[in-house]
Order: sequence, then structure tokens, then C-alpha cells
Amino acid sequence: MSTQARREAVTAMRAKTGISERRACALIGLSRTVLHYERRTCGRREALRGRVISLAAQRRRFGCRRIHALLRRVGEHVNVKCVHRLYREERLQVQRHRRRKGVAVERRRLKCLTIVDDFSKEAVDIVVDHGISGQYVTRVLDAIARFRPLPQTLRTDQGPEFTGRALDQWAYERGIELRLIEAGKPTQNAYVESFNGKFRDECLNEHWFGSLADARAIVAAWRVDYKERRPDSTLGYRTPAEHAAEWRARQRDDDERSSEILR
Repeated sequence: MSTQARREAVTAMRAKTGISERRACALIGLSRTVLHYERRTCGRREALRGRVISLAAQRRRFGCRRIHALLRRVGEHVNVKCVHRLYREERLQVQRHRRRKGVAVERRRLKCLTIVDDFSKEAVDIVVDHGISGQYVTRVLDAIARFRPLPQTLRTDQGPEFTGRALDQWAYERGIELRLIEAGKPTQNAYVESFNGKFRDECLNEHWFGSLADARAIVAAWRVDYKERRPDSTLGYRTPAEHAAEWRARQRDDDERSSEILR
């Protein structure tokens, strides 16, 4: 029996039998302190409730812990249990997307090439087009090489754009190892599969693309947000950009210490 039901039972017993409050509480098993307790509204709590609701409206696919991380990032020192309680009271739980069958709407075929750094979890690039060939992939990778070094290894699935001669020749000329996962085993490329799931859930399923240019603009904005503002639980709720910057800073410090030792 809930506390509210016990309170109502005490009230009903006293009204019908005329017994004392102490006796009624003893029979029901309810403390008199609890009987007379009145919840006080807290201005700070209500303000926090408003911020939680606002963040959940902006980030519809974010769960309680990630919203808590966003609050902490802006200086709101609050316990995760308190956020979880408000989150549940307002029924903000993330709803599962249901596939709609038989919807007669015009569909445009779009293909996305996601390129992710396994170490920093950065979304290096997301290419959107109507079709992506092996030569297209090599051009994208050459463009990336202009502002960041290419990796020693590339891991891909068994898509035709990755198994053709164009990418194989490109990798051979640059001394890069190609690793193709086994067919039907996406767990061998777990980091990218996890990223693709978030990309699909938080971006593709949340927008209607009117044109290719519209899709590219929306996806580009989401990629920047993912990289610079979205806390990642596997990185201690830091963003991929923060994680990469910290690693580069440690590398510079190590290089400086090494040069001092050599002197």
C-alpha cells in the first residue's frame, strides 16, 4: 500500500470509528510524522526541473545521464539521482522509433559515408550523396589528408566501394593497411557501428530532408555538434574534441620532456 493510500485509510478510519489518530496510525502501520508531512516546493528544484525539460526538448534522443552531463558542463552541480527523479516525474524517457509500414511518400535515395577515428571517437567526416563509389572514397580521404595525417590502418565493411580496385590501389600507394570485416559480423567494426546507430537515431530519424543540399547542411551541423558539444559516456562524458585536444597536449608535453633529456 502506498503512503498516500495509508493516509487516506487513517482519515477514513477516524471518520467512521472515532478512534484516535495515534491508534489509527498504529493499525495502518504509518508514522504520525509521515501522516502530517507536507512537501515543500523548492525554487532551485523547480528551476532545475525547467532546465531538464528544456534540455530534453532540445535533445530529444538524450537519456537522463547525458542530460546530467550537459548540466554539469554548464556549471550546474547537481546529483544524477536528482536529475533522474525529475526526468521520470516529467515522463521524458526516450521513446523508441517505430517503423512505419505502407507510408505512401516520395523517397530520395541518399547514401552516407561515415569516417570515424576509433581513438578519439571524432567524426572526421560524413559524406552525403546519391551514390558513393570507390574513387569517390579516395577523393574524400585525400581531402582529409590535407588537414590531418592519414592512419596506418583503415577498417571498413564489405561494401562495393571498399572492396573495389580504386581504394585498394590508393591504400597500397600510401602504405596503408586495409582491414575488411567479415561479412555479417558488424561487431568487428564496433566503434563505427555504435556511431552509425547514434547518427541514425539522433539525426537521420529526426529530420526530413527536402534536397541533397538540405541533407548535407543538416548532417554537417550534427557532425560538428557531435564532435564539439555532445558528451560521450566512453570518454568520461567529455566531447571527442576535448579528448583529442587533451591527448595532443600530453603528446606535446612528452615531446618537450624528451627533448630536454636529450640536451
